[in-house]
Amino acid sequence: EYAATAANFKIETPKLVHGIGEWTEWTDAVWDCIKLMGFVSGSEFTLKEVYSAEPVLQRIYPDNAYIKDKIRQQLQIMRDCGRLEFVDNLGQYRML
Repeated sequence: EYAATAANFKIETPKLVHGIGEWTEWTDAVWDCIKLMGFVSGSEFTLKEVYSAEPVLQRIYPDNAYIKDKIRQQLQIMRDCGRLEFVDNLGQYRML
C-alpha cells in the first residue's frame, strides 16, 4: 500500500513571469490599470470599475473589438495565478 507523505508531492506556486502559464502582456496591462485605480492588497473592486479602463486598453490594443471580454479573461488568469479572488458571482473581486 502506498503511504502519502509531504515528500511525495511537489507544490508549485504560480509565477508571474512572461511565458509561464497564461500571464501575458494583456494580463500586465489589465493588472496595471487596476493598480493605477489605487487598489492594493486587500482592496475589493467591481467588474464595472475595471471596465472603466476600457478606453485605455482600447488605445493599447486598437485592433481588439472585444475589450470587455478580454478584461474578464485576464481577471480569471489573475485569479488562477493567485493575485486576486472572486468574492462572488456578481462581479466583486479582492486583490490578494
